Amino acid sequence: MTRNEGTIDRALRGIAGLVLLALAFFAGLTGALYWIALVVGIVMLATAVTGFCPAYRLLGLKTCSDC
Repeated sequence: MTRNEGTIDRALRGIAGLVLLALAFFAGLTGALYWIALVVGIVMLATAVTGFCPAYRLLGLKTCSDC
């Protein structure tokens, strides 16, 4: 897995992931909305931590200047 996300992209994904997880756990979401927020939040955090986005790879995108 080669890094394909830049610093700003990773920071925004991390923030979005934390917000989605907070919504899932503390906003009283139920049913499908709970699961969507939970899964998308986890994926966003995972891609932020690793710096690799599988969707970017499939589309041939990179947001980092040194990769």
